[in-house]
Amino acid sequence: MSGSRLMRAITVSEFGAPSVLRLCTGLAAPKPGHGQVLIRVHACGVNPVETYIRAGTYARKSALPYTPGSDAAGVVEAVGDGVTALKVGDRVFTTATESGGYAEFATAAADCVHRLPDSLDFSQGAAIGTPYFTAYRALVHKAKTKAGEAVLIHGGSGGVGVAACQLSRALGFRVLGTAGTPEGMKLVINNGAHLAFNHREEGYTDRIMESTDGRGVDVIVEMLSNVNLSKDLQMLAYGGRVAVVGCRGSTEINPRDTMQKESSIMGVAAFFITASEKKECAAFLHAGMEAGWLRPAVGRLYPLDMAAQAHHDIIECPGAAGKVVLTM
Repeated sequence: MSGSRLMRAITVSEFGAPSVLRLCTGLAAPKPGHGQVLIRVHACGVNPVETYIRAGTYARKSALPYTPGSDAAGVVEAVGDGVTALKVGDRVFTTATESGGYAEFATAAADCVHRLPDSLDFSQGAAIGTPYFTAYRALVHKAKTKAGEAVLIHGGSGGVGVAACQLSRALGFRVLGTAGTPEGMKLVINNGAHLAFNHREEGYTDRIMESTDGRGVDVIVEMLSNVNLSKDLQMLAYGGRVAVVGCRGSTEINPRDTMQKESSIMGVAAFFITASEKKECAAFLHAGMEAGWLRPAVGRLYPLDMAAQAHHDIIECPGAAGKVVLTM
């Protein structure tokens, strides 16, 4: 059984720079416990939060040593006791793993494993978990966005940004998106935005305001709040909401900006999603896969032994264009 399987995996034994991501070979594959599934991983998404955890700068620290990776996609290899909804051979993706997805085999709790339709490949499957569940949580659970409202996806060309564009269009919002390159702007438009703006250009916030006839937007999904939050508050309509999805440092705002429009700033963390919220989100996303509008945009693909390079690039290389994914 799985105990005799050997695998390659990325192991982190100390916090630090991307170089602490070490490829280990000849490791014993994990066994699925009660309520768990063993997955033969074909691809695993790389999320910015994983770089913060690896660096030791995130609020939650993983116990060392550990293997990163929550967003795996592959095929069910074995199931533990008590698992009835999944079977060996199922194509699946995960929203969390127990043993780490930067590996050729990974275990995950069955309620974090979802079927992947044949219409999506494994690299696309690896781009669903964190991005789409986070985007849905930001738009629906936290900002409580309603059909007809104007939504700005501030950083719309990365994994969460593309997901937010697709979800916003499907939910009937007026969708505005930003990106930092012409390629990124095209990606934003192709994934549901009505209008795209280059956030590296001077005066782009003025153009966003002009597109709303000066009213402002109802909701902003913010990927880089330490840079953009003050500008966000000035682009909101009365009663507007900023959902903070990403942040890489501190920032300064004028609280009066929130008073003038009775606006709100809220943090978003998929970690806190409840079982009922997860079930609701999964049902909506599966409907999107069936209908064909949920199609993750995959950016750079890296082999497993280049995980350190992937961690460097996702933070240091400007102009996101789809989801960064490791392949096995």
